[in-house]
Amino acid sequence: MQQLQKIAQKGKLSLGLVFPIESYQGSVAKMQHQETLATRAEELGFKSLWFRDVPFNDPTFGDAGQLYDPWVYMAHIMNHTKNIALATGSIILPLRHPVHTAKSILSLQKLSGGRLIVGTASGDRPIEYPAFNRNLEDKGELFRDSFRYIKALHGNFPAYNSLHYGYTNGAIDLLPKYDQKTPMLVTGHSGQSLEWIAEHSDGWLYYPRNFAFLQQTLANWNNALELTQQTWKPYMQSLYIDLLEGKNTSPQGIHLGFKSGTVYALEHLKMLEKQGVNHVIINLKYGSRPAETVIEELGAEILPHF
Repeated sequence: MQQLQKIAQKGKLSLGLVFPIESYQGSVAKMQHQETLATRAEELGFKSLWFRDVPFNDPTFGDAGQLYDPWVYMAHIMNHTKNIALATGSIILPLRHPVHTAKSILSLQKLSGGRLIVGTASGDRPIEYPAFNRNLEDKGELFRDSFRYIKALHGNFPAYNSLHYGYTNGAIDLLPKYDQKTPMLVTGHSGQSLEWIAEHSDGWLYYPRNFAFLQQTLANWNNALELTQQTWKPYMQSLYIDLLEGKNTSPQGIHLGFKSGTVYALEHLKMLEKQGVNHVIINLKYGSRPAETVIEELGAEILPHF
């Protein structure tokens, strides 16, 4: 949980980047110079790097993520960075067996020195479900079962009877062991009530919306935490930004974000912090300038304020 505390604190906002760290058209990124950009992001003070779980390229959806398997690519980037948090945004639990997911989590925690944060989801691309012989209608139940099984597998010689994925009877153990709790976040609703998410997750990942919607969403989150008698847990969101030349360039809306100069970008992020957002995952897909230039400007003009 120490890694989660480094990127999300009550009353404060921090910034991360999602792969691919580049702008591109269509659904498939070029994936060039990502190791160099990840290293530079850490040097500039970004707190996290996020990895997508996109099994198939659906051209109608518009985004195939970083193309490589998230666990494999995370290990690759781990070896090019030192301390920055490595986070999944998000692993599609119903389409992966929880034993394999838990094995990957524990392995990467040990190999990285505890840098892993696990964002989870039920998946937002219905077309993928038939390829895994899964029914989309069952995704909420599958997610819930997998989430609980993964947590159980972190224990010693676990005894857990899964409804959909098998069972362990306490006679076998899953290695390696990691001596701290792995932070597990839920993305969107993933077929669950907000009260379930508040009780069982270590934080909530949501999507960029207008400030009025955000205010109500945060009120609902805090109410769910109170109803389930939980302490504070972080609220995080993604955000698409096209950082334009000229600090004072006026903002315009883009898909799930905005394009503007650094002055408005800072104002927007400060407003998110004031509303109660604890971590923002910046996506540069719709950028009009090279990612190398943009992350340098973010590092110089934005990061020092958070």
